[in-house]
Amino acid sequence: MSYMRPNPDELLKQINSSERASRRGRLKIFFGYAAGVGKTYAMLDAAHAAQRAGIDVVVGYIEPHARKDTQALLEGLKFIPPLIIPYKGINLNEFNLDAALERKPKVILVDELAHTNPQGLRHTKRYSDIEELLDAGIDVYTTVNVQHIESLNDIVASITHIVVRERIPDRIFDEADQVELIDVEPEDLIERLNEGKIYKEKQSKKALSNFFAKENLVALREIALRKTADRVNKEVITNKNEGNSSYHTNEHILVCLSSSPSNPKVIRTAARMADAFHGKFTALFVQTTHSKDLEDKNISAIRANLKLAEELGAEITTTYGDDVPYQIAEYAKVSGISKVILGRTNTRKIFRTKLGFVDKLVSLAPDIDIYVIPDKDTHKYSFRKRHLTNLKFSCVDFFKMIGIMGLSNITSLYVDSVGFSEANIITIFILGVLLTSSKTNGKVYGVISSIIGVLSFDFFFIEPKLTFTAYDSQYLITFLIMLIASIITSTLTSKVKEQADTSAIIAYRTNILLDASRELQKANSLEEIAMKSQIQIYKLLNKPIIFYVVKDEKIVKTYTYRDENNSKLEDEYLEADERAVATWVIRNRKKAGAGTETLPGSKSLYIPLIGQDKVLAVVGIVMKNNKDIDSGEKSLYRAMLNQISFALEKYNLNEVQKLTLMQAEKERFRANLLRAVSHDLRTPLTSISGSANLLLTNTIDEESRKQLTLDIYDDSLWLINLVENLLSVSRIDKDGVNLRTEPQLVREIITEALNHINRKASEHIIKVNLKDELLMVDVDVRLIIQVIINIVDNAIKYTEEGSEININVCVNGKKVIIEIADNGQGISKHNKECIFDMFFTVNGNKGDSRRGLGLGLALCKSIIVAHGGKIYVRDNNPQGTIFGFTLSLVEVRGNENIDFSSRG
Repeated sequence: MSYMRPNPDELLKQINSSERASRRGRLKIFFGYAAGVGKTYAMLDAAHAAQRAGIDVVVGYIEPHARKDTQALLEGLKFIPPLIIPYKGINLNEFNLDAALERKPKVILVDELAHTNPQGLRHTKRYSDIEELLDAGIDVYTTVNVQHIESLNDIVASITHIVVRERIPDRIFDEADQVELIDVEPEDLIERLNEGKIYKEKQSKKALSNFFAKENLVALREIALRKTADRVNKEVITNKNEGNSSYHTNEHILVCLSSSPSNPKVIRTAARMADAFHGKFTALFVQTTHSKDLEDKNISAIRANLKLAEELGAEITTTYGDDVPYQIAEYAKVSGISKVILGRTNTRKIFRTKLGFVDKLVSLAPDIDIYVIPDKDTHKYSFRKRHLTNLKFSCVDFFKMIGIMGLSNITSLYVDSVGFSEANIITIFILGVLLTSSKTNGKVYGVISSIIGVLSFDFFFIEPKLTFTAYDSQYLITFLIMLIASIITSTLTSKVKEQADTSAIIAYRTNILLDASRELQKANSLEEIAMKSQIQIYKLLNKPIIFYVVKDEKIVKTYTYRDENNSKLEDEYLEADERAVATWVIRNRKKAGAGTETLPGSKSLYIPLIGQDKVLAVVGIVMKNNKDIDSGEKSLYRAMLNQISFALEKYNLNEVQKLTLMQAEKERFRANLLRAVSHDLRTPLTSISGSANLLLTNTIDEESRKQLTLDIYDDSLWLINLVENLLSVSRIDKDGVNLRTEPQLVREIITEALNHINRKASEHIIKVNLKDELLMVDVDVRLIIQVIINIVDNAIKYTEEGSEININVCVNGKKVIIEIADNGQGISKHNKECIFDMFFTVNGNKGDSRRGLGLGLALCKSIIVAHGGKIYVRDNNPQGTIFGFTLSLVEVRGNENIDFSSRG
């Protein structure tokens, strides 16, 4: 048996999904096939059982049924007060979502899952309320009937002849943690209805003759049982294949989107088929050159069908081309489609073609199963009216046509005058028709130019000339052929032009995606990602964009982009209510706002960009005049949003990596510091304690006593200097160098520093060479004194007794140069390269030198760089080392101090 190493990405997904599952509440649905089967009763009974088990159970909303047994079960349960909503002169009692979230019980009861909320509430559907409760970690009990499930709506309507308006997406039912089927025999349900336990007497009689007819109930019960059995089968398959990453289904169902009235039925059928085969589900929209000319009602129908397909779990995609069967077949072949679902209406055909739509698709994709869903309703379309409404008159195009055809006539008259045949003249007119079709918009100008060409040919070139009659009847055939040839030429030219326009749109959108990918890859900061993302989305959708940057589930920065001129976005799109929608999106990780069922009254559509199970940003697309995004653009902008999410995640990972490296560097610094301090403090402390112990014995002579006292003094000074350096290093490492600069005399700085150097300075010759006693620099005097002390102490430490140390000061332009030179052994070339590194000592050891941590010169470099200067080391001729650094010069004129470093 071979071992397969787990995929890290898959493991991460499993971890994230398990974390989400642990935080998310559990949904239990009490499922029935009709009203009155006992769903609410069973839910309340389960609530009492949970309460007896010590679980915090609250009733959020129960439909006010006039059923005594159900009402009795409400006693003893805690309630959340309903939300009172005024509606058309009456007050409605609705579920109070915000009160439930604030109360946050363990289990909440919310009746009627498919209920539609009144206008003004956060969500248009109650199932969205329940999803928010689940996201907040609250378990929910709810009820629903089989007729409210979206994919079953057509089947139920065909049985009961009633179209149910309140429906839930299949995913809500499929993703429920528990589904409890509440089942009774149809005869028992009818008996309950007759006894008045479901509806009042008048309603009961009406129900028995309609929805509650026995044959209806039997059929609905079968559908409910099958739906429950399908759910059980899914669980068995899931459990059976859990952990087997190689399991994949081969079925891929494709449904074609259109504005046809039968299309929702086709989509639901395809969704049920994908569900039954456990296959992938894709919805394809073929955008043609005429799509932009569709009437508003057809565009609305397409958008509604697209939304329905999304709710049923379809992946939306768009292709472009006028040959719809060819586009479907090509996409099916490339994408591995196994079954194509189409709709067919009894549309009256004006022209019968050799191959119909389905026949052509079958011939193009013979290996793919094609299912045609018939529609019993007859839908008649007035093609003539539809085409006439698309005719648009343009003065510019009209005069172009007149000009081209006039030029064709003039050219033809000239050709005729020089003796060319009629065939050449006909060619010139056809060329004029071709030019007209290519230079104008719409087929109508090409057709009119064809007629003008035929009439002109007859009028100017056929005997008798300057009349519309002809002596020879054979010319009628010539005119007819010329007209047909001209119209065909015009039609083909217009079609090629339309296809070129479509290709240009495709190329433009593809380029936008490629540009977005390139620009986002080059972005190095969060601001760059935000601005470049806004620009690319605007290019695609031509809508103002708001970009909210999110950190720790809070909006930390807002970027707005309206157009290429970077004009300001109106305040109404950035007000508190709109920001609140973005905040809701962050918290719930779902899109909301205009065009959705959550907070649809918002002025923008807000989409979360999610990475590693957290919201990285929210993109707000401003929907001016409630104009929705075209179906052809939706798949493209989703791909772009995925690119932006990837860029944000990459940026965050880079920031985490930088932080990790910084932490690692700090840990290394801390380890080196502790190691160095533990070693170097031990030596002077041991010396101090040993000398003090000898002094306490009183058995040593005066000379030895004096020497021991000096040793203690030297070691204590060394410790003081070490502690000062350590404090300075820690302060710089934590907060950086915080300068408090002011003009200071260089002479005073050097004098003060020499008063605090090593006691052994008396064993060396120290000279200060400063010509200008009034030379001033702009510095933080305390830090610069520390620099001079460290360098001079270094020179004392590494030179022999009696050596000479020179402190030279000179001016070079706007800088003062201070150099400290000794005549010791010097420093090797290798050591010069590392001399200013932390923990580096001249003997090459990192912090293990007996009497030095290697902090002093590193500290000096940090201080000088913070002052805007430079520090360096070089050889001293003929022997020794020179340490130098530069500071900003201040010129003194009377009482005026002039800082040269601030001049231009």
